[in-house]
Amino acid sequence: MPTEYDKLVRDRIPELIDATDEQPVIHIADDEEYADRLAAKLTEEAVEYQDSRELEELADVLAVLHAILEDRGRTMADLETRRREKRAERGGFEDRIVLERVEPE
Repeated sequence: MPTEYDKLVRDRIPELIDATDEQPVIHIADDEEYADRLAAKLTEEAVEYQDSRELEELADVLAVLHAILEDRGRTMADLETRRREKRAERGGFEDRIVLERVEPE
């Protein structure tokens, strides 16, 4: 019985499946589908990191970020610039502040 995945996978996954004497069924995403699948993959990897807290899962998040940036014609430097701007505007997370609620005065 086949196992269904219907998700974006790393480039060598079909080759690795072939090596197990199973047959991967794949298609190549067009530009719009690829962008959508990358966004879904980012969520998938973030949830996996949230569940495991493992460095390997965080590396997967970073790999997806690199792919999204490349797909959008942007660089890590562009992302880092925006990160710094937001930090200057709104701060970082070093103070560990948890906002519980906002009450009217």
